[in-house]
Order: sequence, then C-alpha cells, then structure tokens
Amino acid sequence: MTAALPAMISASYAVTMAAYNSEMNRRLYAAASKLTDEARRMERGAFWRSIHGTLCHLLWGDCMWMSRFDGWAKPSGTIKDSAHMIAAFDALAIARAEADAKISAWAERLTDDWLRQDLAWLSGAAGRELKMPRDLLVTHFFNHQTHHRGQAHALITAAGEQTGDTDLFIVGRL
Repeated sequence: MTAALPAMISASYAVTMAAYNSEMNRRLYAAASKLTDEARRMERGAFWRSIHGTLCHLLWGDCMWMSRFDGWAKPSGTIKDSAHMIAAFDALAIARAEADAKISAWAERLTDDWLRQDLAWLSGAAGRELKMPRDLLVTHFFNHQTHHRGQAHALITAAGEQTGDTDLFIVGRL
C-alpha cells in the first residue's frame, strides 16, 4: 500500500492567489489602458504576439479552467484562437474584471476536501481525457496566470508603462 501524498496547497492558498491575480490584472490593465490600441496590438515577438493577444489568451485560459472547476461556460474558440477572444480592449477589460471577481468568489468557497479530489476532463491541449489531483490543477491555474502576466508585464514595460511592484509578498500586503 502506498502512502497518500501530502497536500500540495490549501483553500487559503487559492484565496491568496485569487486576490493577487485580481490586483495584478487591475495594474496590468491600468497600465495597458494608457497605451494606444495600436501599441497594444503591435507584434512584439511574444508567444501570443501582442499585449492584447497575451491578455486575451490569459482570460481564455482562466475561463477554460473555471469551466472545469466551477461550471463556467467554456470560452469560444480553441487555444490557437485565444489571442483573438475579445476584439475591443474596453470589453476585454470588463470581462477580465468580471472574471477576477468570480474567481475570487470561487476561491472563497473552496474547501481543502474539494482540493484533495481528482478532476477528469477532456483536454484539447493533450488531445485526450486526463485525470489529475485538483490541488495540482489549481496550482497550475494560478501558475499559468503568473506566467502570462509576466509576459504581458514585460511587453507593457517595454512599451513605456509601469505596473508597480509585482512581488506577491509586497502586493499581497498592500
């Protein structure tokens, strides 16, 4: 008999990361809103090409994971189309703020018991059904956000705008 693996994260971790996610998105969108639409859509050599494309993909990914975690509607289009999820920046900013509020509400409802269970889903990226521990998947969810926000942050900074501190231990205590 194999011993159970120790818990990877707790529900309180999800609450902290949801708050961090929301604040950092608020900062990114505030900085990006100071740029012209042309600057936000400029090809910058990033994986999702532009600031706008990166922000769209990030929202698309959040919506896809939340469709699995909390029953949200799946986002339209495939991952390949995700950089074009929402055309207008103002509409994207509204959708982002709404998603962040819903993610925070979901995190507040999480329990450690829920996190200790497995989740099975059909993965478009892997092309097959997968089954994995929810705590690992929630960790991935927040890591994916941080990864792509880091890309967007670099693109926005290179375009001449600033977001302020990004470190969790600083942002989380403001």
